[in-house]
Amino acid sequence: MQYHMFIDESGDLGKQSNHFVIAALIVKDPALLDRIIKNMRRNKFKKKLKNAQEIKANKSSPDIIKYMLNQLNAIPETRVCYIVLKKEKLYSNYLLNDKHKLYNYVAGKLAEHVILQDADLLVRIDKSKGKQMLRDDFNRYFERKVNENSNLRKIEIHHSYSHAWNGLQFADVLAWSKFQKVEHENSEFMDVLNVKKEVYPVWG
Repeated sequence: MQYHMFIDESGDLGKQSNHFVIAALIVKDPALLDRIIKNMRRNKFKKKLKNAQEIKANKSSPDIIKYMLNQLNAIPETRVCYIVLKKEKLYSNYLLNDKHKLYNYVAGKLAEHVILQDADLLVRIDKSKGKQMLRDDFNRYFERKVNENSNLRKIEIHHSYSHAWNGLQFADVLAWSKFQKVEHENSEFMDVLNVKKEVYPVWG
């Protein structure tokens, strides 16, 4: 059995927001996500998405975001995991002074809660780390953390461009929607999502 995990974040690790959110979308068949986006581009949102290379929540209309979230409800065995960092609770100066280490730490907390048994896991994360050294550092840390509670046969981690992977565009929408709820107390988007949601706070 193979699972596909798509990871993206919303907020920042500096001082521009009070929260930082990482979302992980876990599905068995990513082709179902491709089918949704393909249908949106060909039919329902043909005009709105005509010149959009990819769907980004912060550049999309509410009806596009809600449509995507609602479509996830129909995909069997869809799982959404969130890590929410409330930055004022973070006490580690070591992490605060190194955004790459802080990102890995928060993502690692998410990985600890992803429990999969006797399965392969293919992870795609939005390519934000420019240096290969930083990507390798993340990969080692995330793999170690996810294996603490899971029994995986195999894990692959890829840092990919979101315009090339529809699953990453869904992860962007999920992270943005959760950020609206925790940062702005706006739950109109999260209220649309009825799939299994797991939310974990991290205080550092």
